[in-house]
Amino acid sequence: MTEKARKVADRLIRYVQVDTQSDPYSATFPSTEKQKNLSRILVDELKSIGIIDAHMDEWGYVFGTVPSNTTKNIETICFCSHMDTAPDCSGKDVKPILHTNYQGQDIVLPHDKTQVITAKRHPYLLERIGDDIITASGTTLLGADDKAGVAIIMQLAEELCQNTVIKHGDIRILFTPDEEVGRGVEKLDMKKLNADVGYTLDGGMRGSLEGDTFSADAMTVTFFGISAHPGYAKGKMVNAIKVLSHFLDLLPSTAFSPETTSGDQGFVHPNSIKGELEIASVDFIIRDFDTSNLVKYEQVLTDLAEKTIAKFPGARYHTKVKEQYRNMREILNRYPHIEAYAVEAMKRAGVVPKQDLVRGGTDGSRLSFMGLPCPNIFTGEMAIHSKQEYVSVQDMEAAINTCIELVQVYEEKGD
Repeated sequence: MTEKARKVADRLIRYVQVDTQSDPYSATFPSTEKQKNLSRILVDELKSIGIIDAHMDEWGYVFGTVPSNTTKNIETICFCSHMDTAPDCSGKDVKPILHTNYQGQDIVLPHDKTQVITAKRHPYLLERIGDDIITASGTTLLGADDKAGVAIIMQLAEELCQNTVIKHGDIRILFTPDEEVGRGVEKLDMKKLNADVGYTLDGGMRGSLEGDTFSADAMTVTFFGISAHPGYAKGKMVNAIKVLSHFLDLLPSTAFSPETTSGDQGFVHPNSIKGELEIASVDFIIRDFDTSNLVKYEQVLTDLAEKTIAKFPGARYHTKVKEQYRNMREILNRYPHIEAYAVEAMKRAGVVPKQDLVRGGTDGSRLSFMGLPCPNIFTGEMAIHSKQEYVSVQDMEAAINTCIELVQVYEEKGD
């Protein structure tokens, strides 16, 4: 393991032990105050490596600048990663484990031996033979999503501060809370950020460069029943829970869902339900790469709701749709050099570029529509949101090298 790889691994191992799980049901920002614990650590570390303007604002965002060391006129680049971990799986008391010189064997996680990371289930591991792999211990997620990105950016900042031979313009550093609950840049001060182009470090396998994300809406369908005493309910009661259950049963079982789609196919996903006798509701996330398809999917759900209440006389329903984010491709197509420079940087770093789709979203999705065009670069994070999450240390090192080359590409192209 190189010194650079050792340092970035050490950073990740420290960061994942700080619980930063976000909460989709919280009304505060950030959604959990504990996310700021990592913010404070990062500010102190940035200052220690020479980032004199490093600070955390009232919302938990971390800002810092590596000043330009060239006289050229260059676009200001922002490198961004999020600090929170997903609510899908516990991020409390993470026990990271470094597995050196991986040789394709099953990785049995010691604190829950039913959790076994196999190359059969995770075939990307076969491309990482000889790498050093970091996992959790079996009872939590790891948090490489996206603390691998945080560690990469932190190590990049140190490299740039220590090695003035690397010529670059102003580099902005941004760490965000609440990305996992879709609110990562909700309170971000774009004037304070003051960057021209951005790159999130939140991608998966080595070489991935993602400029297409889902467009996303959230939709809630609420059914209203009729309450009556259960002992005297005949001919009177309409149970909203049963109405909702019928509605969910009408959803297609072989299409239209995350478990039946892949590639550029969109989906509708019920992810939360609440129910009582008189009122019951279901929250959906609706995703597609073509924004115009979202309305079509929402109409399908509305039609199924109509069909449902026809079966339950007296029942009513209501729908509510909220825009979440849009496919950043709509913005990035206006600035082709941003991805082209990243491809060139990967090649210089000995990485094979793999331009792909993100079947999800990143902070870059919203940042792109807020005036900061922002594709996504790999970190090596894999099997995210699960107890079998893992990351290759050498993938993280390759991401650092890519970013070092990237800032130099911008400098060379400057006036």
